[in-house]
Amino acid sequence: MKQVIAILFLSTVLFSCQYKTDNKTVDTETEKKIIEETIKNTIAWAKDKDTSLLYSIIANDSNYLEVHPSINVVKGISQFKQAERFWLDSRFKHITFEVWDMNINISQDADVAWFFCMLNDINDWDGQSASWENTRWTGVLEKRNGNWRMVQMHFSNPKE
Repeated sequence: MKQVIAILFLSTVLFSCQYKTDNKTVDTETEKKIIEETIKNTIAWAKDKDTSLLYSIIANDSNYLEVHPSINVVKGISQFKQAERFWLDSRFKHITFEVWDMNINISQDADVAWFFCMLNDINDWDGQSASWENTRWTGVLEKRNGNWRMVQMHFSNPKE
C-alpha cells in the first residue's frame, strides 16, 4: 500500500510540474541554431548592405541598446539608424567576420535568449582598417511575434 501511495504521490508531483510549465514544446537545439543565425546576421548583413535583413533582426523600439568598446552607446532604434550613413557609404567595405566560442542560453519560457562569443569583424573605411578583432560580444534577444529580435548588444576588448 505504501508503494501505491508513493507512486501516486510521485505521479501527481511529476504531472503538476509538467502542467505548470508552458504548454508549448520547444526544441532547444533548433532554437539555438535559429538564434545563432540571427546573431551572425547582425554582422553578415553588411556584406551586401542588406538593410532589410538588418532591420528584421534589430528591435524596432526605443529600448534597443548597443554598447561599443569606445565610449559610444546607442540608445534606441533612432540612434541606431543614424549609423546607416556610415555603413551604406561607398567608403565602407565589409570584408569578412568570424565568430567563435558561441554560448547561447534560452529562458524557461523560450522567449528570451542571451549569448556571449568572440568576434572578428573585418572592415575598411576609405582604405583604412575599421575592424574589431578579438572582440567580446554579448547580447540579449527577445522572441517577438515568433521571430528573434536583438534587443541589446555589448562589445568589448578583453585584456589579458
